[in-house]
Order: sequence, then C-alpha cells, then structure tokens
Amino acid sequence: MIDEVDKQIIHYLQGDIPVTARPFAVIAEKIGLSEAELLERVELLKKNRILRRFGATLRHQIAGFNANAMVAWRAPEDRVEQAGRIMATFKEVSHCYQRRIEGDWEYNLFAMIHGKSRKACESVAKRIADEIGLDDYILLPSIKEYKKTSPTYF
Repeated sequence: MIDEVDKQIIHYLQGDIPVTARPFAVIAEKIGLSEAELLERVELLKKNRILRRFGATLRHQIAGFNANAMVAWRAPEDRVEQAGRIMATFKEVSHCYQRRIEGDWEYNLFAMIHGKSRKACESVAKRIADEIGLDDYILLPSIKEYKKTSPTYF
C-alpha cells in the first residue's frame, strides 16, 4: 500500500507545516525529494484515498476568538449539499460536515462557529440560518477544551 517515503510524507504533513512561501519545498528537502515529486506523491495518496484531506487548525484563542459553538441543523436530505456549501463560506466557520441521522438525534448538518463571545456565535448561527433558509438548529457552545491535536500515524 504505502512505502517508507509515503510514511515520511504523512509524518511531515500530520504536524505543523513550515510557515514559509513554499512549505512543501522545505518538507521535500527533509525527505530527499524535489518539491514536484512530493506534490505528485501527495496527489497519489489522495487519489488512492490514503490521504483523505489536508487542512489547517485554527487556534481560536490565540486568534482572539474566545467562544465557539458547534451548531447542528436539521436539513432535508435534498438541501444538505447546498446548505453545507453555503455554511462553509462564512468566515466564522472553521469546519462544516454532514452526518447520518442516528436514533432520536435528527440533526444531520454541523458547523463549528468561532466568535468573540457566545452572543457573537449565536448571531452568526442566526445569519447562517437566514441565509440557508433553515431555522431548525441547536447551538452547542463549548464549555471546556480537552484536546486540540491531530492524530499521529507515523
């Protein structure tokens, strides 16, 4: 499936990416590849569904956002895709995803909202609800953060 070079690539991608104009060139040099070779291998890992996604973590307190809330919407199946795409355009939303409805929990669309206060998060949720035309949602404000790290595989 994956070789030692792929494991090294995954190792470097799962951590902090160098803050530079060409972070992949820095990683490639550490592994002994050209930047182009690294990017080709990353694309192959993605194509083969070994690497599912690549993203950034917002350290919201450092960025000045002292509150956040996961907001869960009950969206009709035929509206989930469109609603999720609209939610994802809001600058206050760090991630947005769909889940299957399980048991009595009938909410299937989720967005993590960051704000300066709980009221600010509530205001953003209301703006999103108005924009997508869905008013059946619940705000789940964060009370305490226990972990803010990505999994480590290699």
